[in-house]
Amino acid sequence: MTSLPRVSGTGRRRSVWASGRFSVRVDHRSVVVCALLAAVTSAVGVLALGTGSIALTPAQVVHALVDPAAAPADRLVVVDWRLPRLLFGLLCGAALGVSGAIFQSLTRNPLGSPDVIGFSAGSHTGASVVLLALGSTGYLALASGALIGGALSALLVYLLAYRKGLHPFRLIIVGIAVGAFLSSLTSTMMLSVSPQQAMLAATWGAGSLSDLGFSQLKPAFVVFVPLMLCAVLVARPLGQLEMGDDTAVALGVDARRTRLTATVVGVALTALVTACAGPIAFVALAAPQIAQRLTRTAGSLRVVPTALTGAAVLVASDHVAQRVNLPVGVVTVSVGGVYLAWLLARQYASRRS
Repeated sequence: MTSLPRVSGTGRRRSVWASGRFSVRVDHRSVVVCALLAAVTSAVGVLALGTGSIALTPAQVVHALVDPAAAPADRLVVVDWRLPRLLFGLLCGAALGVSGAIFQSLTRNPLGSPDVIGFSAGSHTGASVVLLALGSTGYLALASGALIGGALSALLVYLLAYRKGLHPFRLIIVGIAVGAFLSSLTSTMMLSVSPQQAMLAATWGAGSLSDLGFSQLKPAFVVFVPLMLCAVLVARPLGQLEMGDDTAVALGVDARRTRLTATVVGVALTALVTACAGPIAFVALAAPQIAQRLTRTAGSLRVVPTALTGAAVLVASDHVAQRVNLPVGVVTVSVGGVYLAWLLARQYASRRS
């Protein structure tokens, strides 16, 4: 394998790793950004592992993580009690970030995240049917309900938005309407059950990483890894589709198959998070845009930077949630509402100019 340093026409430094017929282009700025995101996430994670009714210093946390001979009480708190929550934050944040990037790339619009276009609401409704109508709280049942609900909502949005083609803006408007309908349907179900069931569903619906252990993490990780590999494989053809269907087809991209595959992967990532932690809003909306601005790259889907950004945003939000004793979904909604208002204002200003 050989490495060839290059400078692009925009002055960005890149390296191309080539071996036979295969080559990988590495952007130096993206590598630096990914390293910084990983460092920030690790630092916040150490602080989060030391936060709680039993406070630990960062040195105690690191010692408990790396040294099996550390104090048993510290290892119990850090490894057994708190580490699963942190790992779930990393997994769910990465999944939401990449899912948001997929749909923003498909719609060619920064508002095209699963939160906005109704797919998250579909996953929420599907899981709520399992929780409230069927009375099941098992992980596999919730995951199946979330996946089916997300897939049906995606199908409904696409059918209603298709008019001699799929216009991105029409897709977003229809998605908002479908999401509002599904949210009202979920609320209606909660009003028709007992107060105990409604309280359970409301607690789960707020989105929380607490009370999650290694037993739930293992199956989630088994599903997460192949979905992320699929996202990596679909990233390049999706980027070519952003240049227009005619250009993508000329480059050998099957537009319909790429869109279908990307939609299935994006919905599955959203459903995975919903099944694990409940609906967590706005991470999928914000993470791809933050990653794009940090790396200064064109196109919405950059899998590794976006996954790291989503993980950093969710881990930081969960740390705040721990400090104020609130579900992480409440924190992300509060921060995301401000971000959404800024994004809408920016979109309006760009249209005026």
